[in-house]
Amino acid sequence: MSPDVSADRGPWIDLHSHAGRCFLAGLPAEHPMVAALGASSVAEAVRDARAAGMTALVLATVSDLAVLRPDPVTGLRADRDFRPGEAAADHRRQLDGLRSAVSAAGTQVATSAAEVDAAARDGRTVALLGCEGGDFLEGDLRRLEETRAAGVTVLTLVHYRVNEIGDVQTEAPVHGGLSRFGREVVAECGRLGIVVDCAHASFATTMDVLEVSSQPVIISHGQLGHASSSHPRLLTAAHAASVTKAGGVIGAWPAGVTSRSLADFADEIIRLTEAAGPGGVAIGTDLDGNYRPVLTSYAQLADLTALLGDRGLPADHVQQVLGGNAADLLRRTIH
Repeated sequence: MSPDVSADRGPWIDLHSHAGRCFLAGLPAEHPMVAALGASSVAEAVRDARAAGMTALVLATVSDLAVLRPDPVTGLRADRDFRPGEAAADHRRQLDGLRSAVSAAGTQVATSAAEVDAAARDGRTVALLGCEGGDFLEGDLRRLEETRAAGVTVLTLVHYRVNEIGDVQTEAPVHGGLSRFGREVVAECGRLGIVVDCAHASFATTMDVLEVSSQPVIISHGQLGHASSSHPRLLTAAHAASVTKAGGVIGAWPAGVTSRSLADFADEIIRLTEAAGPGGVAIGTDLDGNYRPVLTSYAQLADLTALLGDRGLPADHVQQVLGGNAADLLRRTIH
């Protein structure tokens, strides 16, 4: 991708990706998850993203990975407690594996919005590091600063396990929203320049985050409720609008929960822009970690661009959704 092409169409940014099954990075070949899913291929996935013209992708670890099991209702669920130190150790394994794979792909880990903007100007691809779930903190706020120093710039507060931070969409409430520790985590994210991600968080948790946060937040991968699905991961219009009215963005999620094709996903993006405004919508593919995905390659973003235009979304709004809104939010949060 040349710098001229990038400048003409704007940056393409994915707010949430597991490209190359990045949560498996660093696991030995004999590990049961590698046997079931195949070895991670993060470096190859990053090279594919670069070939497709991506500006930046948030590569996310999965903090509760070790305790998750399939569930017929929610998709995944924690089936046991962590052993002492287990969450922190797996967090370090994933981050080390990610940094190694990104380096092997000849790509930079960006730790500031300025580095993302520079990549957009130069026609390069950079990786941002995210953590899906703050379970690795294990109630210790000091680990957040250590994690920022390790290059992490996005924290999804919760995943499928109700952790020490707050309640999730897919389990009965425990904290009544954000816990006291969770409030400390959100405040510390603001101080450190870490984007707070409310994906998987209950509506009550999200509202508490908005009350506490000193900066706009994201829902990195989410979608509006649908007449044909009552899946707990879906958002109400009020849930989505609460984030965008506070200056945040929603990453549209190309999951089989609401879509059966890329054309369906384009329709869902239009619905989301109508509920949240075109300035409040981005892309969060959940690539290689998604449920029945309708977008499985960054090369499909060119087709998605055309589909959104066919549905009457103005070209400047398409640019906003594909990356402009995400880039603007990063400028307001990551320092």
